Amino acid sequence: MSDLGQAEYRALRDTIRERGTVRMWITLGGLAAWSILAIVALIAGIEGAGTLVSLVVLAASYEINFFIHTGVERVGRYIQVFYEEREGSAGWETIAMKYGAKFPSGLDPLFSLIFAAAAILNLLVSLAADTRRPGWIVLALATHAAFAYRMVSTRSAARSQRALDLERFRSLANER
Repeated sequence: MSDLGQAEYRALRDTIRERGTVRMWITLGGLAAWSILAIVALIAGIEGAGTLVSLVVLAASYEINFFIHTGVERVGRYIQVFYEEREGSAGWETIAMKYGAKFPSGLDPLFSLIFAAAAILNLLVSLAADTRRPGWIVLALATHAAFAYRMVSTRSAARSQRALDLERFRSLANER
């Protein structure tokens, strides 16, 4: 491997490590910010659109988590194709992918169940605050349903991403 190749490989591995760490902190921070906002909204008796502010924070945290996860997985497939397969070695990325396929663990890298539970609690806070306002109840139901749909669709996308990215990077490698 050339010096440039070694430097790129190290930078890509560092990117995976750093983004993985950042993703955990963003998830934790987003959930903490959401919970504080939801509690404040409930205690302060905030009604209407104010009850949806915490949902926006929750959804933004989830989206950032998904975005970083997608990027990290993509970098991993790039390393797998352009470094491990080219060198004819089965490194971390190749072995981790085989391990996941052979021994599914049920781990959820998107923390979907935690975000779903938070969304349900957020919906309950919204419904409790807007009991006298049917229009806001409909809006709260619609926005929470949209967020639930987004979580389901991103989980589906995340499940198929590794194989799809691997196929695409192999295609690009074969064009060279």
